Amino acid sequence: MDKHEVELVLAPAEAYDELARYRAILLAAGLQPGQADYVHLLRRSIDARGRNVGVRLRAEVYRTAPPRELFGPWVQYPNVADARRTALIVGAGPAGLFAALRCIELGIRPIVLERGKDVRARRRDLAALNKEHVVDTDSNYCFGEGGAGTYSDGKLYTRSKKRGDVQRVLQLFVQHGATPEILVDAHPHIGTNKLPAVVQALRQSITDHGGEVRFQARVSELLLDGGRVRGVVLADGQSLEADGVILATGHSARDIYELLLRQQVRIEAKAFALGVRVEHQQSLIDQAQYHRADRGQLPAASYSLVQQTDGPGGQRGVFSFCMCPGGFIVPAATAPGEVVVNGMSPSRRDSRFANSGIVVAIEPEDMDVKRHGVLAGLKLQQEIEQRACQLAGHTQLAPAQLLGDFVQRKTSRSLLETSYQPGLTSLPLDEVLGPNLASRLRQGFQAFGRKIPGYTTNAAQIVGVESRTSAPVRIPRDPATLQHPEVRGLFPCGEGAGFAGGIVSAAMDGERCAEALAAAVVAAR
Repeated sequence: MDKHEVELVLAPAEAYDELARYRAILLAAGLQPGQADYVHLLRRSIDARGRNVGVRLRAEVYRTAPPRELFGPWVQYPNVADARRTALIVGAGPAGLFAALRCIELGIRPIVLERGKDVRARRRDLAALNKEHVVDTDSNYCFGEGGAGTYSDGKLYTRSKKRGDVQRVLQLFVQHGATPEILVDAHPHIGTNKLPAVVQALRQSITDHGGEVRFQARVSELLLDGGRVRGVVLADGQSLEADGVILATGHSARDIYELLLRQQVRIEAKAFALGVRVEHQQSLIDQAQYHRADRGQLPAASYSLVQQTDGPGGQRGVFSFCMCPGGFIVPAATAPGEVVVNGMSPSRRDSRFANSGIVVAIEPEDMDVKRHGVLAGLKLQQEIEQRACQLAGHTQLAPAQLLGDFVQRKTSRSLLETSYQPGLTSLPLDEVLGPNLASRLRQGFQAFGRKIPGYTTNAAQIVGVESRTSAPVRIPRDPATLQHPEVRGLFPCGEGAGFAGGIVSAAMDGERCAEALAAAVVAAR
């Protein structure tokens, strides 16, 4: 096998034209068309630091036939239908699904318990939420097959590379139907239109190899016995026992935190972030980031912003979160009487709108811990979400304000067109967020306007509230065994336990918890 590896920088028109890219890569390898069997793209990233945007590429060129599985090898799963050891996995988000698949690899039969519905049935509840403002407490943008990640941009970029094998997680996504481009792009994403099929394929792998996935199976109690968890009780009264329980419920399963507190399983308050979602025309962001009137063949541009702000309690960061180029704002409430927003993008990122969470870091000292104890952050979230709903008219209409008006403390007489399907109502966001959060957001937006021309004007609007950035509670675990320090056999996992912050980090944490459970099972023999 004759292989060359090359690196080069191309203009966008050449980089995103398959034939032109192929010829440029061959030329960089010292070859001509017809002299190579295959070009395998390894890495692609956009360099927009200068006035002329370039696309950096790294590729392998094969003069003879390449290996059969350039993106593999794929994982071969055993059948665990008759396995002696079982694991209960609470939650079918990325942490839960990847924990289940890793359990199968390790010879343990997983039973996944998901409070929500499968992807297909979940769609009907999301339609009712968007069109009729009806919130199903068990089936919404946060709960259901695939968790919050199923209906998101599907961003797969993570800085948590020490927590696990990022490439393995990406390869498993490709094995289950994601485009191989996620193995190439510097900031990969799948897209909300493609994620449901990938999630279903992950579930199919679990069930095809002897595991089980149960929907509408909400956990109401842990079976505790002498400092050990034996299993769980479901809302319908059914009891299930297993060799271990992986708790991967996501950051919005508030009833789980209350359940743990009620059963005297230690939990802790933790920092999180809260703010608004800002919406611009995508063309404004493209022009600012790419320094050109038309982005041409370049993908929809994104941004990442951060600013330290002053206020009561000292400095706090204000930063962009879950930026969705070419995306939509969606209602993410999990209970009636609250308004929560989030963002998502389709794979092509071809909406006319760009949106991003702009949030303020909330530390434990910013919460009423004296009154609410370890649930102080959760109560702060609830208070602001419920106030947003009340002020906006007790529906899923979201309070909104033109960004320039917000910075200048003016009431917006009208609002812009929006991607948020339930609709907006004009309100001063100070009334929703309170003076401290509003002041810090103003400081942040003023700084961002100096970094991105046109950003902080009435060509944009802010929509409230962005409150589900991460869990406001941590479920502690031993760093070596990954078990709860006081409850053997209980493995707090993923975003809901405070140990992940996105699809890939949650998936890696799910795998780690499965491996820790398997190690505990072996040690107990």
